[in-house]
Amino acid sequence: MSETFNERLDSIIESIRQSFTEKDGAREKALPLCREAIRHCSESIRSIHRHQFDDAGRSLAKAKSLIDEGEATIKSCEELSNTAFFRDAQKEYSEGSITLAITTGSPIPTPEELAVDSAAYLNGMGEVVGELRRYILDGMRSGDLSRAEELLSDMDSIYEVLVTMDFPDAITGSLRRTTDMVRGILEKTRSDLTLTLQQKRLEERLDAFSDRLGK
Repeated sequence: MSETFNERLDSIIESIRQSFTEKDGAREKALPLCREAIRHCSESIRSIHRHQFDDAGRSLAKAKSLIDEGEATIKSCEELSNTAFFRDAQKEYSEGSITLAITTGSPIPTPEELAVDSAAYLNGMGEVVGELRRYILDGMRSGDLSRAEELLSDMDSIYEVLVTMDFPDAITGSLRRTTDMVRGILEKTRSDLTLTLQQKRLEERLDAFSDRLGK
C-alpha cells in the first residue's frame, strides 16, 4: 500500500526538522566559541599596543584554537561557514595576526597560513590600518617617530591593494565599505604625521639656531 499524501508530507517535514535541529545545535555550539575567539583577538590587539608581543601571540593562538573548534563544529553545515559570527571571528583573527606581524617587523601571514576565508582576511587587513594609526599616534605622543613613516607606508600599501578588489560585496564581504574607511584613516594619519614632522624639523632648526647664538 502506497503512503498517503499526509504520510509523505509528514516524512518530508520530519526530515527537514531534523536537519534544522542539527544545524541549530551546531550554531549554538559554534557561536560562543567564536565570541570567545574574538575576545582573545581583542586582547592580542591590546597587548600589541602595550608592546607585549609574546602575550599577543599567546592570545592569537588561543583564538585560533577556538576558531578551529568552531569550524569543526559547523563542518557538516556548509551554510554556517558563511554566517556573520564565523566570518567576524576569522576577520578579527586576521586583523590581530597581521597587526602583530607588521609591528614586530615580521612577514605578514597569508590567508592560507591563517586558514581563513579570503574576504575575512581582506576585511581584517583593512581593520589593521586603524590599529597602525593608533600605533603611530602613540609614538607621536611619546616623541618616538622612528617607525611612523614606515608604518604609514604600510597603511598606504594596504589601501592600494584593497582599492583594486573591484568585486561584488557578496563575494568580498562588503570590502568596499572597509576600503572607504581605510582611505579616511590614511588621509587623516598622513595629515597628522606631516604636521608633526614639520613641527619637529622646525624645532630642530630653532634649537640649532639657538646653539649658534649661544656660541
